[in-house]
Amino acid sequence: MTLQLLGISGSLRKDATNTKLVREAARLFGDADYVQADLNIPLYDGDDEVQNGLPLAVQKLVQQISEADAVLISTPEYNSGITGVLKNTLDWVSRSKLKPWDGKPVAVMSAAAGRAGGIRAQTMLRTCMTPFKARIVPAAEVAVSSSADAFDAEGRLISERYQVAVQRLMEALQTDLNRGR
Repeated sequence: MTLQLLGISGSLRKDATNTKLVREAARLFGDADYVQADLNIPLYDGDDEVQNGLPLAVQKLVQQISEADAVLISTPEYNSGITGVLKNTLDWVSRSKLKPWDGKPVAVMSAAAGRAGGIRAQTMLRTCMTPFKARIVPAAEVAVSSSADAFDAEGRLISERYQVAVQRLMEALQTDLNRGR
């Protein structure tokens, strides 16, 4: 049976380096079906939720998380934290009765323009994921700095150091998945 990976990029930009990073991680993971999540969802509004329930785009995302064997999340760093897009997504998904994150293996990484590569955003993301009881994969952090220059025309990491770091994270994810079966 082929594993299903869901990629979540904390950026909506068309050529976002975080989208490239989750796709590269999926490629380095190996044999798996990969789906890219669409975070283009409305801002969370409790009144709207009471009146209309979860938006269809959020319901679809909840289903994708539920069906995935593992989730890859890459976040940019905006003002020392995760993006509003990613936080909004986590807030909406938390409203689902399905609780799709519970026990789900999640690999966290980041790509950012700065020298630290988004490491502070990863810390915030891990904190935001705590209430969901996801299994954050224990591995060395992958934080791609100067991310605009880190990928080639095909979206692959140029630096062997980053390739090795992502490969190690994917190996840790595979180990976690094998342990959880």
